[in-house]
Amino acid sequence: MRKSNVPRSRFLKVKCVDCGNEQVMFGSAKTVVKCVICSKTLAEPTGGKAKVTTKIVSVLE
Repeated sequence: MRKSNVPRSRFLKVKCVDCGNEQVMFGSAKTVVKCVICSKTLAEPTGGKAKVTTKIVSVLE
């Protein structure tokens, strides 16, 4: 049984492998997440947790 105060997803700090930009995204993104600098796709929705296609720098609490 899952406790109601425990989040199912977290925010992730990711780094674009093309330009090196770091940005924060939601781990269960419902839309495609693109780099704000070079527009490379960083994550794609899967219906649950997003499929991250770049490097995860840290998980934010």
